Amino acid sequence: MIHVRRWDLSFDDDGRDGRISGYAHCSLVDRSAGAVHTDLGLCRLEVGAETPRHVHSYEQCAYVVEGQPVVEHSGHRYRLEAGDYVLFPVGSPHAWSNSGGGPAAWLELATPQPGWPAGREDTFLLPPAGPGITTSATEREEVGRPSFGDPTLRFLGHYLGTDSQLAALALPEPARGRAPIGMDTALLAYSGITVKMMVDPALGSELCTMFMVDYEPGGAAQVHDHPFEEAYFFVQGEIEGDIDGEVRTFRAGEVLFCGVGVVHGFFNTGNGHVRWIETQAPQPPRRHSYRWPAKWEGIKARLANTS
Repeated sequence: MIHVRRWDLSFDDDGRDGRISGYAHCSLVDRSAGAVHTDLGLCRLEVGAETPRHVHSYEQCAYVVEGQPVVEHSGHRYRLEAGDYVLFPVGSPHAWSNSGGGPAAWLELATPQPGWPAGREDTFLLPPAGPGITTSATEREEVGRPSFGDPTLRFLGHYLGTDSQLAALALPEPARGRAPIGMDTALLAYSGITVKMMVDPALGSELCTMFMVDYEPGGAAQVHDHPFEEAYFFVQGEIEGDIDGEVRTFRAGEVLFCGVGVVHGFFNTGNGHVRWIETQAPQPPRRHSYRWPAKWEGIKARLANTS
């Protein structure tokens, strides 16, 4: 299954949550696109609007692309900004509000897909959490930014991408005394590609992943496929993609969905920087996440030579 469409932040509500005043949702990838596990969409919350406190029977994560929404999560409230991401484990109470100076918008992934099978309830509204937390955004006290780097902070992070591997991998600070960077926060750099895992098991997710990908000029991921679904939310530059043998150019403002078994690769043949947010559902297995056709074709060639 392959699905391509455009995205922007000027969408109208698609009807899923039309009961909530000032909230709009635009579906980008769902079962109508052939997805079985992936439900990817954009959400927008107008100034003064809020969503009721609620829980889902599915896992959900979000990446803020505009504005300063406030999220209530695990008994705390945080003011988020562009580049912040948050995980909502299955059954985790949460709510959104917007008391900022303009609309807020975020990319949102849910898996298993909401509303499957059709008609089953999967979202449940909750009463207020207790003293100091009400269902009215105007009654809530001022909230602050998450304390990123605090080891007690759970389910939230921040990442805006990196412009070059040279800058990302530079070590200007002395060996002793610089801030510790562990595997849960490190960048993976290979083949001119930089990957930052955002939502993954290290953050607490069980069912999905979300990460940022940056391509240097000349960066390449050779053709491969996976035993899970992937979606690509392109935010900067343009890149050549080979999708099941069809070559096309993907640009900022597009979304690509690749179902299980779709052979795909990406090649930055231009001079500009490329960036996208990528999602995976279900979460990749610990082994055999990638299958490289070239390697298996090599086995076929060796067998042919021995027959």
